[in-house]
Amino acid sequence: MVAVEPSAVMLGQRPAHAAPTVQASAEALPFADDSFDAVMAVLSDHHWRDRCQGLRELRRVARRRVVLFNADPAESERFWLTVEYLPGFLDLIPGRCRVAGGWQSELEQSLGPVRLIAAPIPHDCVDGFYGAFWRRPTAYLDRSVRDGISVFSALNPDHVIRAIHQLDADVRSGAWDERHVDVRNRSELHLGYYAVTAEVS
Repeated sequence: MVAVEPSAVMLGQRPAHAAPTVQASAEALPFADDSFDAVMAVLSDHHWRDRCQGLRELRRVARRRVVLFNADPAESERFWLTVEYLPGFLDLIPGRCRVAGGWQSELEQSLGPVRLIAAPIPHDCVDGFYGAFWRRPTAYLDRSVRDGISVFSALNPDHVIRAIHQLDADVRSGAWDERHVDVRNRSELHLGYYAVTAEVS
């Protein structure tokens, strides 16, 4: 197993026992064709400078399969945090990707046919990505939690401050619980996240 990381800062934070790492970008992987049985990108491809080129590179170095884990932008309005508090997040999504099927179509242009497998998020998810705390709204009030979620750094800081103040007020008053009784009673929730697989022939 080899990890690819473009950031020197992130590389410096990796524990000594972690898998070997190469500093590189997805768009220019420093590996020969068919180097790995499988290649995976987790919640990162939306950050690449040239997403299509990065996906083509994943396919190039994979012998058998490419796997992605990410959210379908067309399903962004499934999440209460986006709809009720951070609607500016929707403005960051290209229009072509907000159309049903648009994301899959874009993936297939670079990867060929893909299979999408819905990945509901458990209520006690320990990873700190954007949708991880859907049943724990107070987590988003913690600055250290928000600092680990790229969405917050991409939004207007004033909008984020207002959203957090409103969420805090709604949690304190009980308004959030009143609106989301159904959420509190769920053990998992589909927020539009998928495992995407592309078989390489």
